Amino acid sequence: MNSLAIELNEILKDSVAYGFLSPIGQRMYFPKGIVAQSDEAKEKAKRYNATVGLATSKGEPFYLSDIYSSFKDGIFRPSQIFSYAPGGGNKELRALWKSMMEKKNPHLAGKKTSVPIVTGGLTHAISLIADLFVAPGSEVVCPDLFWDNYDLVFTDLANAQLKLFSFYGENGGFNTEGMKKALMETKDDYARIILNFPNNPTGYTPSHEEALAIVEAVKEVADTGKKILVISDDAYFGLFFEEETEPESLFSYFADAHENIFAIKGDAATKEEMVWGFRVGFITYASKGFTDAHIDALTKKTLGAIRCTVSNCDMPGQSLILNAMKNGASYEKDKQTLFDEMKRRYNAVHQAVSRHEGESCLTPYPFNSGYFMAFNTNGHDAEELRKYLLDKYQIGAINIMGRTLRLAYCSVELEGLEELVDTIYKAAGELWS
Repeated sequence: MNSLAIELNEILKDSVAYGFLSPIGQRMYFPKGIVAQSDEAKEKAKRYNATVGLATSKGEPFYLSDIYSSFKDGIFRPSQIFSYAPGGGNKELRALWKSMMEKKNPHLAGKKTSVPIVTGGLTHAISLIADLFVAPGSEVVCPDLFWDNYDLVFTDLANAQLKLFSFYGENGGFNTEGMKKALMETKDDYARIILNFPNNPTGYTPSHEEALAIVEAVKEVADTGKKILVISDDAYFGLFFEEETEPESLFSYFADAHENIFAIKGDAATKEEMVWGFRVGFITYASKGFTDAHIDALTKKTLGAIRCTVSNCDMPGQSLILNAMKNGASYEKDKQTLFDEMKRRYNAVHQAVSRHEGESCLTPYPFNSGYFMAFNTNGHDAEELRKYLLDKYQIGAINIMGRTLRLAYCSVELEGLEELVDTIYKAAGELWS
């Protein structure tokens, strides 16, 4: 094992994070190679800097004018578009994202967290978490209604197992007791759980009371001596449409909840800043017992994992996002416009679904947030309904594990939503009544 990895492991040994390190996580480190030496040269090599494999002229990179001319004059220097991004991402963007995260999550005030590390989108963030903290053969507790990429990341990539519990409890809300039971039944002293709110595929977020109950339940498990890694997948953060819905990430509560809880937040500009194709995400770490040295060691391991996969993340995307957040004349207005439209669509779907209450072929899962809602197909084959809708009605929807049909109402115009819902119920009746 590399001496730098050994050094980082020694730093982490007295932290809750250490026991979660996978074999990859234990071996990972940020090398003092080209990137580190180039960063040092930026500070000291005032005469000639011959460190970076980047063709430059007069301090700026060469570029294709056909690309550079696509950007508005006077906004970006060539280096802000064509240069390699710093390891971990643009420092100013990272600091601004942390500040914004704390503003949106008041319970983070005064809590020690890492500076968010830029990733190549949220999927990359979750994949990095799996690489570093999910050992082969371990279990990852997860509600049974989940984004199908979790299977690829945790089961097929990390060679772990998803330990599922029913998403909804008997009262129709989040199944906190089922979650607690699954955590208690994990097969060793280190339990891992991933929670995604607003949830994909259901569009459900716990109420404030439910959120506090979730946190308390995890703390009760931690009180037994189990160490718990809580991964908050906040892909759709902020799209909360009901007053009683918890408006903060659960990460803000778990960040210092217990010495045995290791909290990781994965989020992204993808949806929050409406830049779906930019692939700019973030990882943030916290725990009640973390020191600055612990956070620095985790950051270096994460930078190493990024370095040996994608090397560094999208530079133009980071520059564009940072400029909009700092200087955008319509930044807040555009975001509010999107929120208002998504709430109108959410309300329209709720109204359309309510008109079919009591119909036996489909039962809508409770939903209150995000981009989605989903139907329980009540024992019928969701794939059969998906194909029927596509072939007969030219309607696209998603089959989830053969028993759930997901609608992304975010991608359907407001005026089409009533017809969409009515047609889905009609098609289900034609197939199964």
